[in-house]
Amino acid sequence: MKKPLLFLVVSLLFIAIISCSSTEPSEDLPRIAIAGVAIESSTFSPAVTHEEAFKARRGDEVFSYYPFVDEGSEKRQRAQWFPTLRGHSIPGGIVTREAYESLVTETLERLEENLPYDGLFFDIHGAMSVQGLDDPEGDFIKRVREVVGTETLISTSMDLHGNVSQRLAEHTDLITCYRMAPHEDALESKERAVENLLTRLENGEGKPEYKAWIPVPILLPGEKTSTRVDPAKTLYEKVEPAANEEGVIDAAIWVGYAWADEPRNHAVVMVTGDDQQKVTETAEMLAQSFWDVRNEFEFIAPTATLEESLEMAINSDVQPFIISDMGDNPTAGGAGDVTWTIRQILDRQEFQSEDGPSLIYASIPGPEFIEVAVEAGVGGTVSEYAGAEVDDRYSPPILLEGEITAIEHGDEDAETEVVVKIGSANVIVTKKRKPYHHESDFTNLGLNPRETDIVVVKIGYLVPELYDMRADWIMALTPGGVDQDLHRLEYERINRPMFPLDEFEEEPDLSARLIPASDEL
Repeated sequence: MKKPLLFLVVSLLFIAIISCSSTEPSEDLPRIAIAGVAIESSTFSPAVTHEEAFKARRGDEVFSYYPFVDEGSEKRQRAQWFPTLRGHSIPGGIVTREAYESLVTETLERLEENLPYDGLFFDIHGAMSVQGLDDPEGDFIKRVREVVGTETLISTSMDLHGNVSQRLAEHTDLITCYRMAPHEDALESKERAVENLLTRLENGEGKPEYKAWIPVPILLPGEKTSTRVDPAKTLYEKVEPAANEEGVIDAAIWVGYAWADEPRNHAVVMVTGDDQQKVTETAEMLAQSFWDVRNEFEFIAPTATLEESLEMAINSDVQPFIISDMGDNPTAGGAGDVTWTIRQILDRQEFQSEDGPSLIYASIPGPEFIEVAVEAGVGGTVSEYAGAEVDDRYSPPILLEGEITAIEHGDEDAETEVVVKIGSANVIVTKKRKPYHHESDFTNLGLNPRETDIVVVKIGYLVPELYDMRADWIMALTPGGVDQDLHRLEYERINRPMFPLDEFEEEPDLSARLIPASDEL
């Protein structure tokens, strides 16, 4: 073989070796598993959540949740990754025990396949309720511990509307949650949980020396605790500086989840780190800061009855005037099929002719309506009932009569969407419930929300796209499984006293509880 050719062959082999080494993590790198099941579920809703709602991803499919560990990414190269199962459902009713056991059992079986692990990224919401089981996430992580052992470093990522029980605190080593509501920092928070885990493993630091956990007797809806405005804005601005203190790994404030009646439902502060004094003082400072501003929390937007909200919207001269139909918000755990609001709208004379104020209602599930509408086709006229198949406590199924103006198939949540024109209202009917958060959710159906007089959405505080789109906005105090008036909910099992439901005769104990490391199962 001639020297130039030999040189070329050797060079290509060398490049191939270097290329392989740069894309395939070394066996000397830490072994990290990924697992999690996430939902927030209202126990005040008659809805029940089944396994298929979680749309579980398995194996390498799990990476699609986390762009920061995409193939070729910096974090992907820093460990050997073993994704197991990650299920995520839009909020809903209580989860069946069968669904929970199926998802957890499969996760544990998948974890067993590649033991041992140096670390585990545990990605949960924290507000899952399960039939016949208190504290599902605490139960889940304890069962994970029984499989992976006490040496594995577990880093938990959560929604700030989750609940951190003492059992969950005991069995996790690192923990963090979102610092923004709406959750514009969701991926950033998950990445922080992974970075904390990688850093501890790479530096050989292992488990933090101290975990401070403080239950705070406050239970508030997310619509009163948005970080867009004070006091939550200023409160949460204290978290990052606190987490960056020397000797602290991370710090977090959980608002908790207001629409489940379990002892773990309340606010929590948790701080992890290696300096006992810093960890303790930081946790107590954040907890006291939360308690000190408890009376300052107000709804993020003006609230009114539905009747008052509609009057404001009809008399407004801006587009769009957005009304939040809060009580049946499917992104907080509502059934999403309460017909009370749409019935009030369609009963009003203003919307009964095409010349009335233009209105979009998003949305109401109606599988039977969808079937008839698809058969009739665009341009066809339909008369069929929709809604109240799950939650009929406030209003029965509603008869919708009008022209079908759009039919779309293939949405991952709704499956099929139909727009029916009734007078001046465009009512979106879905096969399965779907939250409408993005402008494209409307434009895909031929609707232009920016040039519509009134847009009524089953939501609480507006997510970023709707928030930026609004010309005016009111939150309507409507009934449903996530009623914003907590005094109307019949709590029986939460810890008492609880703000704002009770008066406090003395200040609560907000001293830090130091949680031991999970060295024993």
